[in-house]
Amino acid sequence: MKKKIGILGGISHTSTIKYYQTLMNLYYERFGNYYYPEIIMHSLDFQYFTDLENELRLQEYEDYIVYSMHCLEKAGADFIIMAANSPHSVLAEVRKRIGTPILSIVDAVGRAAQKKNVQRLLLTGIKYTMQSDFYRNGMRNYGIEIVTPNDEEQNLIDQIIFKELVLNIILDKSREDFLAIINRYPVDGVILGCTELPLLLGDKDTKILLLNSLHLHCEMALNYTLGDSSKT
Repeated sequence: MKKKIGILGGISHTSTIKYYQTLMNLYYERFGNYYYPEIIMHSLDFQYFTDLENELRLQEYEDYIVYSMHCLEKAGADFIIMAANSPHSVLAEVRKRIGTPILSIVDAVGRAAQKKNVQRLLLTGIKYTMQSDFYRNGMRNYGIEIVTPNDEEQNLIDQIIFKELVLNIILDKSREDFLAIINRYPVDGVILGCTELPLLLGDKDTKILLLNSLHLHCEMALNYTLGDSSKT
């Protein structure tokens, strides 16, 4: 029996939809049949969640994530993935309060990066993620240094995500601006550390190594649901 996947979603709905679609596509590409794993989803209030991040109300933030995970546990999820990067900032604390396994998007990215033998990566995402230390600390476990864009560039990336990508608005000008930012940094690759950023930029758009956190997280989840823990 495949393990039931619990998705903590809604942050944003656009990337949550992409998670579901990617999981289905990855399964079909691998097996060519429709015996898809069962998926349970709980969608959070995106504005409330974002307010908690922006105002650094971290205990309330953690409690809201735990509440969602309890909903997924009660619905029968065998393990959980959070369909966003930023809530992984409190993953260690949340794991202490949840009995169900939670798969880390940071580990998904770190393992993929390690296989590429990279040493220095540019982290992009919302300001909360770029200004937090959970990616920096997590990547140390894989021998990888993290650098981040400057304040002005962070503001621009954050605006592109919240004003455009979460609404599924994809603008060529924003893609050009984002490419200009990542081209300024002497790094081995770029972490698309917001699950909406792959909507804006893909491998066809640049020769720079892109680590698509959403896709890598979905691959980890698919391996786990199939019982292949050696790939998670």
